[in-house]
Amino acid sequence: MVRGRFTPYLYLLPAFLVYAAFLLYPLMRAAQFSLYDWPGFGPSTFVGLGNYVDLLSDRRFLAAISHALILIIFYSILPLVVGLVLAAILRRGKVRGLAFFRVVIFMPQVIALVVVAVAWYQIYAPNGFLNRALSAIGLDELTRGWLGDPNFALPAVGMVGFWLQTGLVMLLLLAGMGRIPNDLYEAARLDGAGPVSEFFAITLPSVKAEITTALVLTIIAALKTFDLVYVTTGGGPGTATTVPSYEVYNRAFNLKEVGSASAVAVVLTVLVFLINVVVSRIGEEKR
Repeated sequence: MVRGRFTPYLYLLPAFLVYAAFLLYPLMRAAQFSLYDWPGFGPSTFVGLGNYVDLLSDRRFLAAISHALILIIFYSILPLVVGLVLAAILRRGKVRGLAFFRVVIFMPQVIALVVVAVAWYQIYAPNGFLNRALSAIGLDELTRGWLGDPNFALPAVGMVGFWLQTGLVMLLLLAGMGRIPNDLYEAARLDGAGPVSEFFAITLPSVKAEITTALVLTIIAALKTFDLVYVTTGGGPGTATTVPSYEVYNRAFNLKEVGSASAVAVVLTVLVFLINVVVSRIGEEKR
């Protein structure tokens, strides 16, 4: 075999070709479509950056972006806080049958999102489990159509995301905590450190890499949310739960505005990229 400077890249070429065919090429085509006013069939009109300029004053799009940012709280921040606490308790308590609990906690990640959405749609229904449980304990005044109330629809969808992501985050953190030498904890206890001091002095600094990974994965999940919104609320009531991914679908297939939908898709891609670059850089600097 002839070995040269570029030989290692030949091994990467097959994977790169697949990556280019199924990701880079569609992304470039979407960027191309975003420069045209096109209903999806027939002739198109070149408008340059007109679709992007229109998005700046599009209230529905701006609302979708704000909703996606709110979902980051439910998909990323809350699961990280709860996951850290649960992982620390399980790590310190040395729970028996931990492998079984890991499987159960990770189960939401295995279930198809459409199935999850249908199940939670039934839970949130006016005669669903949640309202019946509230009525059973005498809290009838709190019952409502959760997904039909503009004030509660988005938090209700967010809580499903919280339920989905908490198990994943906890498992990532448990894996990181499992690599921490017990000698560090024993030394800290000899110095009189309590559980809280151990957590902030040893556990938290040792899992910064896992925290960064968890944030990246969950932020991407929050910004790409589509199945959950499509099945449970369809972006409603009104525009209370519309998100960028749903806006891409709605504009392309319902409104026949493929150019505008492509512009939303490109903006969403850039937003996901920038947020995760910032999170990754912050995580690397603090290690």
